[in-house]
Amino acid sequence: MTLPPGTYIAIDGPIGVGKTSFAGILAHELSARTVLEGETDNPFLPDFYRNPRGFGLRTQLTFLLARHRQQSQLRQLSLFNQTVVTDYVFEKDRIFAHLNLDDRELDIYNRVEQLLVGDIPKPDLVIYLQSNPERLMTNIRVRDIDYERSIELEYLKQICEAYRRFFFQWHKSPLLIVNATAIDFVKNERHRAELLRIVNEMPAGTTSFNPEV
Repeated sequence: MTLPPGTYIAIDGPIGVGKTSFAGILAHELSARTVLEGETDNPFLPDFYRNPRGFGLRTQLTFLLARHRQQSQLRQLSLFNQTVVTDYVFEKDRIFAHLNLDDRELDIYNRVEQLLVGDIPKPDLVIYLQSNPERLMTNIRVRDIDYERSIELEYLKQICEAYRRFFFQWHKSPLLIVNATAIDFVKNERHRAELLRIVNEMPAGTTSFNPEV
């Protein structure tokens, strides 16, 4: 793959969809630096899955501040024309804030977010990995992370719908929507090659990738 030096690609989608896996694949193809959401350790996350109402605000603010710190570092990388792949967009935190916080907590969250969002770099391409809740639940069960065992199918349905609405209104940068229910970019070489070809073309506007199985 050949993209201009300093290209910034962000991958996002619901939990269990394969964001980090594809970020690793893409970074390998591009010899790019990865900036991963999992690198931001959130001590409240296990507590949140056990008690969403009690730990929602603390979890969201911790993620928000950690992601802002990561995103601020991207500007330094751009000075060296280093290509970067992340497995999230900064704005994604709003999805979970609206799902998990009550009105008073959301007001606090929005005040903090507005202080931070102004200096966030804009991706050259966003890749939205879309999947159905049942497939996500299977993926989550297979990887078997302790604090994810309490995730229920109904919550995944809410997340999928929230992501759909979020990216339906996305206009900040070009968007590639990938049907990750029908594609296996880890094990299926043809799917992976087709997806990488489209990414290499850096499509403008909104593009969908929905391959035949």
